Amino acid sequence: MTDGGGRRVCICATQVLFAWGGAEILVECLRDQLRLRGFEVDVVTQPFAWPTRLDIPKAGLAWRMLDLRQVGGRRVDLVIGTRFPSYLVRHPNKVVWLIHQLRQVYDLLGTGYSDFTPHDARDATAIEMVQAMDRRGLGEARKVFTISGNVAARLARHNGIEAKVLYPPPRLDGRLRCGPFGDAVFTIGRLDEIKRVELLVRALSHTTHPVRARIAGTGPQREALVALAAKLGVTDRVDFLGFVTDEQVVEEYAGSLAAYYAPYDEDYGFVTVEAFQAGKPMVTTADAGGVLELVRDGENGIVSAPEPRAIAAGLDRLWADRDEARRMGEAGRERVREIAWDRVIAELTA
Repeated sequence: MTDGGGRRVCICATQVLFAWGGAEILVECLRDQLRLRGFEVDVVTQPFAWPTRLDIPKAGLAWRMLDLRQVGGRRVDLVIGTRFPSYLVRHPNKVVWLIHQLRQVYDLLGTGYSDFTPHDARDATAIEMVQAMDRRGLGEARKVFTISGNVAARLARHNGIEAKVLYPPPRLDGRLRCGPFGDAVFTIGRLDEIKRVELLVRALSHTTHPVRARIAGTGPQREALVALAAKLGVTDRVDFLGFVTDEQVVEEYAGSLAAYYAPYDEDYGFVTVEAFQAGKPMVTTADAGGVLELVRDGENGIVSAPEPRAIAAGLDRLWADRDEARRMGEAGRERVREIAWDRVIAELTA
């Protein structure tokens, strides 16, 4: 285990107000793990929103203006940038553990998940500014890491910057366990459109077996998902759990048939690692991005087309053969065995 020796570290984190998800969890875990190893750590956050395109460079400038070389008359030994625009902070010893860039001007550009139009002059200017900020902020880092191969590939493709992958363990690392293989598929996360929980609800209307879904989390899509379940006649097979405690999350994974997680081109996906640590197979789709770095179809989960009937076929397969589900879950546990905080901390603080 790395010995921090009291070195001072600032983690720089972007805060999207009134939203809490995987990025926030990662930052909290990194802070706690650094403290556990003897570092003196604090998290520096600034809010980020862009009601107008002009607010994007303003947010970048706010980070550039920060002086974190010394705090309270003592030197800060290391700053760690995370997601746009926090890695624009200046420091002589800056590393970046990239969660993601401003995806709306990169991989999401041209999809329904981005409101940027490259043919619009103002948008084209904003896109150029973001790319310039990324070149500066990431290019001056002593080293750049990413949370997945998918994020690293985007960075290389769009910015020509090479990065090393450091997979983060989940917050419940070491606490998850395998229990009986029940009748429900479990999923957890923020209920946003891009997470595509809708596909799971729609899939239930096509299963031949009475597969259930237990959906934990809150977000803007919740009411629409409840209405969809009612419209499809599957309300009695879908449980919307809302916010759940860590203890309940452990129990949900332990008693599930499998886990479902099929966002569009995800950065990483803690759900995958959590499910595998709990010995449960993953149900996902062929366009789920970073999830596919860990999930192998037929080996430790099921990878289908992003279409309800295809997902339903996978759910039925696991329902009908619990032995196969158990075998896949065991293979998943082996797949994530090497994902550990010791390696992450050693690399970031070397």
